[in-house]
Amino acid sequence: MEYRELYNGVKIPMLGLGVYQIPEYETAKDTVITALKTGYRLIDTAQSYMNEQAIGDAIRESGIPREEIFITTKLWIQDFSYDGALQATERSLQRLGTDYIDLMLLHQPMGNYIDAWKALETLYRQGKLKAIGMANCYPHVLADLCETFEIRPMINQVELHPFFQQQLNIDTMNEYGVVPQAWAPFNEGMHDFFRNPILTEIGSKYGKTAAQVALRWNIQRGVVVIPKSVHVDRIAQNFDVFDFSLSQEDMDKIKTMDIGHSEIVNHFDPKWIKMLHMYTF
Repeated sequence: MEYRELYNGVKIPMLGLGVYQIPEYETAKDTVITALKTGYRLIDTAQSYMNEQAIGDAIRESGIPREEIFITTKLWIQDFSYDGALQATERSLQRLGTDYIDLMLLHQPMGNYIDAWKALETLYRQGKLKAIGMANCYPHVLADLCETFEIRPMINQVELHPFFQQQLNIDTMNEYGVVPQAWAPFNEGMHDFFRNPILTEIGSKYGKTAAQVALRWNIQRGVVVIPKSVHVDRIAQNFDVFDFSLSQEDMDKIKTMDIGHSEIVNHFDPKWIKMLHMYTF
């Protein structure tokens, strides 16, 4: 496993398991146990995924010491106020069955995320959160946060894959010492991702799949990746990306795949923003 060190000295694995869209208790628990047995030590969840209880139970049943596992969760817009964020964090701690969370993110930079961030700063100083960060921040929002607050985000979790590379966002993160983390590193399978000719051609040189090439590409850019799967073979395959390196030629070929925008979400569409604000759980 490779690691990145956050600017506060906390180390995060470069690859973890994402558990988005796995709300069923047994499936979520079994998937996390499988991943931990495979060697994963980073588990990424969120309150809106509605599976924190299963994640916490899986970690305890695994028998792996808590301090060896990096847990990320996220607060949703409905709790974005100072007191709301404090109370929501306590609920996550209870569901996860732990007295600290390795990384807490604000899931969207919307609503009263300013006061919610102040609450995360308080919880970070208290030691209940070992690191704090944001998700879905575009460069101008991230820069504003970093220029405004005493404690800068340590992570910015955004959509990052060959079809949406967000180089300006990564450059902005690097400028402020914020570690980039990729959700949807496979573009949710769009563009026939797993059989993409560029990725498969590169993979054939190393005996790797298109998916493994895409993960390795992000890792070599310094991006932490959290691919999601409930299949034992895919969980193992996604983890098997630390025994090869892409050449500069490979990296340059993948760079040509960028279409410059997301096909999964559109944070610039007012209808999309309205929908996110309406979502509660």
